[in-house]
Amino acid sequence: MITGIYTDYLARIGITEPGSPSVEGLFALTRAHLERIPFENTEIQLGRPPGIDPELSVRRISAGRGGYCFHLNGAFAALLEHLGYDVTRHVGGMSADPESAEVSGDHLTLTVRIDGEAHFVDVGLGDGPPEPLPLREGRYERGFRYGLRPLGNADGPDTGWTFLNESSPFPAMNFRSAPATMADFEDEHLRLSTAEDSPFLQSFFMLRRNAGVMNRLHGKVLLTLDPQGGRDKRELAGPEELFEAMSTVFGRELDDLTAADRAALWARIERAHEAWLASQQN
Repeated sequence: MITGIYTDYLARIGITEPGSPSVEGLFALTRAHLERIPFENTEIQLGRPPGIDPELSVRRISAGRGGYCFHLNGAFAALLEHLGYDVTRHVGGMSADPESAEVSGDHLTLTVRIDGEAHFVDVGLGDGPPEPLPLREGRYERGFRYGLRPLGNADGPDTGWTFLNESSPFPAMNFRSAPATMADFEDEHLRLSTAEDSPFLQSFFMLRRNAGVMNRLHGKVLLTLDPQGGRDKRELAGPEELFEAMSTVFGRELDDLTAADRAALWARIERAHEAWLASQQN
């Protein structure tokens, strides 16, 4: 029975009758989540990072917010469990080197087992696959190209997996097979949301993924990619365009942002953009 906060969560992603656990249901829930809930760091940029307790994340998402992997996959795992799915959380790590076997701990990912088969599920990458992938080695065309292979390290072949993403600035994400709990991510969440060298503090960004296109907002630069190689890139001219894009392109409600919040966010974006321009000239 669907009750309480999960009713609002399902309404936010546009699903009213999720049905009993099934492969088809899992695919529908994943696609709907990715199409409606943005990967974003607005509140971190404003100095009020939200915690990663799954119930809090569910309530925030239901109210129109997004988040990053600890919020998005944390909430989605809780929803799937509420619906009766067999979900496992895993410690992962993003990597710019597809040959690295390091698991840094800066990512939470999921696997879901249905009828004896495991599926890789991740709504917290921003630019990941629009639907689950079978948890077995292979290359997968899902609009953009993805892959999975056993994590190669000295501990043996069955310690984890490498997810490959050809369209991402971080083309690999390694994760351990062992189950994790949300407590395993608390220290890394604190670092990512408060440390001065954290990319979540250094830059504002939003991502949204559906089967057709991928939308990325990095500072004031809005980029739309399609699987055929098309790129539409434009620089947002001012705060009005920024908040319009946040609302219409990425589906984030803005009712939690005061006039002071909006001014502070735009000022941070302007400073970061100017610093980036200066670095390019040097």
